Parts: sequence; C-alpha cells; structure tokens
Amino acid sequence: MNSAFQKTSQITGFNRGYLICITATILWSSTAIFIRYLTVNYQMPPLVLAFWRDLFLTVVLGVVFALFNPIRLKLKTQDRKFMLFYGLVLAVFNSTWTVSVALNGAAVSTVLAYSSAAFTAILGWWIFGEKLGKVKIAAVTLSLLGCVFVSGAHVPSTWQLNPAGVVTGLASGIFFASYSLMGKASSERSINPWTALVYAFGGAAVFIFFFNLFGWFLPPGLASTDFFWLGSSITGWLVLLALAVGPTVGGYGLYTVSLTYLPASIANIIATLEPVITAILAYFLLAERFSPSQILGSIFIISSVIILRFSQEWSPAH
Repeated sequence: MNSAFQKTSQITGFNRGYLICITATILWSSTAIFIRYLTVNYQMPPLVLAFWRDLFLTVVLGVVFALFNPIRLKLKTQDRKFMLFYGLVLAVFNSTWTVSVALNGAAVSTVLAYSSAAFTAILGWWIFGEKLGKVKIAAVTLSLLGCVFVSGAHVPSTWQLNPAGVVTGLASGIFFASYSLMGKASSERSINPWTALVYAFGGAAVFIFFFNLFGWFLPPGLASTDFFWLGSSITGWLVLLALAVGPTVGGYGLYTVSLTYLPASIANIIATLEPVITAILAYFLLAERFSPSQILGSIFIISSVIILRFSQEWSPAH
C-alpha cells in the first residue's frame, strides 16, 4: 500500500510540475511584447533593459519578502558562492542571447537558443542521472524541428551566419541549459525557488551592470553607460516595471518552482512552447499572422510536450 501511495504522490507532484511549467511558459511568452515595445519605441539598449529588468525584480521581491516573509531572504553561508555563480550563469545567458539576436537575427538566434533542450537532456543525463531514452530523444528532436519552422529558420537565406554568430548562438543555448540545471541544483540543495530567484537575479543585475560599463567589446547599440535611458518617460518606466514584475517574476519564478517537481530536461522541453505562445500573442496583440510553416512548427512543439506527458518516462525517479 505504501508503494501505491508513493506512486500516486509522485504522479500528483509530476502533474503539478507540468502545470506550473506550462503556466511559467505562458507568462514568459509575453516578454517579447514588452521588450519589443521598449526597444522599438525608445531604442533602449538591450543590456540596459536587462539590467533594470533584473534589478526591479530583485527589489520588488526583496521588499515583499522583507515585509511579509523574511525567511525567504535567508541564505545559508555555504550556498552563497553557489548563488553568485547562478547569477553569473543567468547574466551570461541574457547577454549571449542579446548578442546572438544582433549577429544572427531573431529567427536563427531562436533556433540556436532552443538547442538548450538537447543540451539540457544530455547534461541532465550526465550530471543528475536523468534518463535519456528514445522517447525523450524523439521529443527533443521534434521540439527543435518545431522551433525551426516557428521561427522561419528553415528558409536558407536566414542561415547566412558568421563564425562569431554561430558560437554566440550556441552559447546562448548552452547557458539556457545551464540555467535550467542550476535551478535543479538549487532544488537539490533545498534552496527555496523564490529565494533562489531573488539572489540569482540580484547577482545577474550586478554582472550585467558591469557588462554595460565595459560593453565596448560588444556590437554597437547593445550596451550603454546611460542607465537612465528612458529619462522622464513615465510610460517607459511603467512598462519596464511591468516586464519585471509580470512575465519575469511569474515566468522565471514558476519555472524555477517547476524544477522541484520535474527533471530539468523535461522542464526545458516544455519551455519550447514559448515561441508558439509568443506567436499567438503576436497574432492578437500585434496583428501578426500565422504562416503555414508556423502552424506546422507549433504542431511539432505541442506534440513533443504531449509525447512526454503521456510517456512512461514521466517519472520523478528519472
């Protein structure tokens, strides 16, 4: 009976993790709408935007926890170096993603970033002993293929890459995978996911601040020492704040929570639903239309998540 109860409990926890990760991905997917508004209407340098996004999240959550749940701000001494490294990984992921977009364009950089699904599956198998069976490999392949069609990267003209672009794009995928695995490692250390979120983004804000200060080595327009780029624009600052407390807190926060229930490789594959949901939001909010290839890619990505959901590999023991 204990075995049956344990199995039921595992299934319940796994379903909970699945729903939390889906919710996180939906919230994450609205990020592009906010970023597009700020970068197009205010020409805000992406790394300056990333700095304020991370800083606002840290301050808002820090104040909320200090007032209502101070224990969430407590971090064990032995976990401080780990969280500093966690923040660095997050900062480098945000930065390499931004540079990849500049060098490769949105379509190719999206595909290269979502190579993280494959990297996470392989690294999760190597580091955490997560099962890497045929079903998971098939799901990874299907999700990556879907990203290709949703982003439009199947068109040969979009693959006019330079070596630096390829390296940077793949690096963004590796660091997204690393971010997922760091979240899993923080769970293994019994660090509360919301505590991890505060310290990871706080550390990332510090690192990105210095990336901006020494951004002379980056392509023009990515970084700036003018941190108050938005000036007196109340609308701009409010949109930036909404970006931080909405899709960033909800997306990254719930994604980190989902890693307490799911293997990192599974959560990362679920996250590949993001380009599909973003395309849906763009359809309704920006009047952008689905192309046949985007519809096909969406079917591939959704199918990969469904395959994982109902396969026998969905087991916390893996």
